[in-house]
Amino acid sequence: MDGLSRQERKLGEALRFSLVRVLQEGCCLRLIGAMNIAFYAPLKSPHHPVPSGDRLMARQLMAALQLAGHRVAAASEFRSFLPASDSLTEERDAQAQAEIDRLSELWETTDRPDLWVCYHPYYKAPDLIGPQLCRRFGIPYITVETSYSRRRNIGQWVEAQARVLDGVRLAAANICLTARDRAGLEQVAPDARLAVIPPFIDAKPYLERAPDPLPHRLITVAMMRPGDKLSSYRALAESLRLITHLPFTLDVVGDGPARREVEALFAGIPEGRIVWHGQKSQNEIAELLSQAAIYLWPGHGEAYGLAYLEAQAAGVPVVAQAVAGVPEAVADGRSGLLTPPGDIAAYAGAIALLLTDHDKRQRLAAGARSFVTGERSMDIMAERLDGIVRACTGDRA
Repeated sequence: MDGLSRQERKLGEALRFSLVRVLQEGCCLRLIGAMNIAFYAPLKSPHHPVPSGDRLMARQLMAALQLAGHRVAAASEFRSFLPASDSLTEERDAQAQAEIDRLSELWETTDRPDLWVCYHPYYKAPDLIGPQLCRRFGIPYITVETSYSRRRNIGQWVEAQARVLDGVRLAAANICLTARDRAGLEQVAPDARLAVIPPFIDAKPYLERAPDPLPHRLITVAMMRPGDKLSSYRALAESLRLITHLPFTLDVVGDGPARREVEALFAGIPEGRIVWHGQKSQNEIAELLSQAAIYLWPGHGEAYGLAYLEAQAAGVPVVAQAVAGVPEAVADGRSGLLTPPGDIAAYAGAIALLLTDHDKRQRLAAGARSFVTGERSMDIMAERLDGIVRACTGDRA
């Protein structure tokens, strides 16, 4: 720098300092046009202490929008959850109005957001605050993973569904993660503005480890609670009882209020075959997946199942049933095997096939990892989400 003037050296130092600050603060290179996005999940806040797929998807959407260069913050912790069709709504509606008043006052004195994104409004958890605020302040409204079903129009859910439908019609875009959700919205709101992105994950924690599977080691990762989860555990146990003549062990990762019932389902399987791990951290799960040969979960009632994508990112092929939203997360014949819904014999047969056909399992394992990295990674979805939100705002930020 000997040939530079003192002023030029000072300018260069200032630019270097600014670049360091940008990198330290985690800003991405696309700084121009960054939007201020208010993110809201009426069922469960991204900060909710209980782990779930719903909370994880909310956090990943926020992270993807941040990766695209936008400023994203949870707008409210208010839960609009209606557990039953006869739930009382007076207190909930009063809390919703208080949130509307709080945010209105805040936005009158500070910068209001450029966009409101609502994740997973449905009959049990409608967005009671976003549409009113967006109309008042002229802010574009977007929904992600909205679901609507006419058969839920009972009791207090009738009004909740009307609120969901109002949001769908208001939205500049309704981003659907599954074909089933898209079809449901097209039936009730044919003029709604729809966009599609598939389920995705942050694959990095699962790509850090090289797969080193034990050939007969199976794994499942799932919460233990009544309803669809317990139904899947039952189908899994029944299937494994049909193939106990084959060598295998099953790592079960998960916990919950139905743990005793789940353990009882596997009572007929020879001792030592089932290993109960309880709830584990993401890093611990990634380590267990790296040692597994096959990921098992029938998937009854699954919206799509982020755990399937995590397993595939770790290089573990999946055996599931072609039920609910599972086909959105597993590429049948490429990253795993999908069997007919409710067919226990077919499910057991698919597990047995991969336990005995090493070459096929290897091909599916390689396909599983390439499926996630090539089609379902956060980097890819960040670009797609960025295009959608910019189109909704006219790229005005």
